[in-house]
Amino acid sequence: MSCFLRKSLRTKGLSLFLQNLVKNSSKSHHILASSSWFWCRHVSNSLPWFASNSVPSGSYSNGSLHVRSWASEAAATEPSTSDGLTVQAILAHNWTVLDENDNDWKSHATAIAQSIHLIKRRLQWGKLKVRLDMLSAQVNSVDLWDDPVRAGRISREHGSLLGKMKEVNALEQEFLEHIDMIKLAREENDADLQSESLKALLNMRRNLKEKELEALLAGEQDSCSCYIEVQAGAGGTESMDWAAMVMQMYKSWAQRHGYKVTVVDEMPGEIAGIKRATIKVDGEFAFGYAKAEVGVHRLVRISPFDSNKRRHTSFAAVAVIPILGDGSTHVQINESDLRIERFRAGGAGGQHVNTTESAVRIVHIPTGVTATCQNERSQHQNKASAMAVLQSRLDQLEMARQAQLNAQHTQSLTDITWGSQIRSYVLHPYRMVKDLRTNYEVSDPDSVLEGDIDGFILSYLSVSLDKEYDA
Repeated sequence: MSCFLRKSLRTKGLSLFLQNLVKNSSKSHHILASSSWFWCRHVSNSLPWFASNSVPSGSYSNGSLHVRSWASEAAATEPSTSDGLTVQAILAHNWTVLDENDNDWKSHATAIAQSIHLIKRRLQWGKLKVRLDMLSAQVNSVDLWDDPVRAGRISREHGSLLGKMKEVNALEQEFLEHIDMIKLAREENDADLQSESLKALLNMRRNLKEKELEALLAGEQDSCSCYIEVQAGAGGTESMDWAAMVMQMYKSWAQRHGYKVTVVDEMPGEIAGIKRATIKVDGEFAFGYAKAEVGVHRLVRISPFDSNKRRHTSFAAVAVIPILGDGSTHVQINESDLRIERFRAGGAGGQHVNTTESAVRIVHIPTGVTATCQNERSQHQNKASAMAVLQSRLDQLEMARQAQLNAQHTQSLTDITWGSQIRSYVLHPYRMVKDLRTNYEVSDPDSVLEGDIDGFILSYLSVSLDKEYDA
């Protein structure tokens, strides 16, 4: 038993009680030996922390002490503190969330409650419980194993959902026990116990941030690497320059996260910037993050290409495509369905660039989907890269079709105009970057253009989760 728990029990005079229990009770080993979550409930009104008037079904009973293991059930009722405070009740208080360095237990409690609430939304908690009840009935059915294949599938899903529910319930119970400890320390004016309790809350707050991120990135393709495509829209040279700025923003963002960045294709503008470009971003969850950037990005600034120094509005469109792992392709490509074109690459490059037909464009004739690569030194390398891009585009198109969705992450790059943007970058007459989907904004465009876009990404993922849960 931890020193932390022993101290809290001693504060209420229960140490002797538990020692006697260990000596005399055949059930006492459940306290010391069980690796699962447990809690003690004493029926005496003199012990409010453990006060309880009922013995839960499936509990171990010995006199006035009852010990229940989380392994025995998945929490039939919502966990609460000794005075009935639940996670939802804490959220309803709307306590201000302060910086982690502020030793305010209400701030820590609210931040933790928000994280748990987000995790439950991502799991679609209500639907999960309904599904688990249905699977439990099937698992207990006498004829389940008449069909072993079906039985195995049901048992695996039941075990998976039950495990998720137990994990979240255990998090809630741990959290609420910390709240009980803090209240107890305040009642007893125990500064040491209060300090330990605050540290425990802070550690839980930090650890749950990682679980919160896992909840936001739980999509089927979120863990994949990806291609990021940028295409200049209306605005001529100004938009081509803007497209180059957007592409550089993503390169910087990827490098900040330790991702490997490879330029797959790039078509430079006649005067400045790029007409279009594609980069490959290699790393875990690259697609999960980058999918938040899909759409049209709008720039307002005094154009450096206008001798009259007038204000211009430019557009660039971004598409993000997941790179599925080996064996995960959804579309088989037949050579007879391809038209392969070879041409001379443009722009700076290696020894053979501009002198031989090393660039490759591949067209999938049935769908019209095209992939181009001209940045490798040889035609063979460019063809291999273009085929990889084409495969990813066709896979994503097929997934969207099967799900009867618009191709959200490979949306058309043709309507790159006013009114279709997802984010505005204003450099004049004021300075601000604002996401029009989430209303998240910052007043430092320079840092954003240097790759500091995590705030925009996380706010979008959170809002998307809300919409998914409400749907």
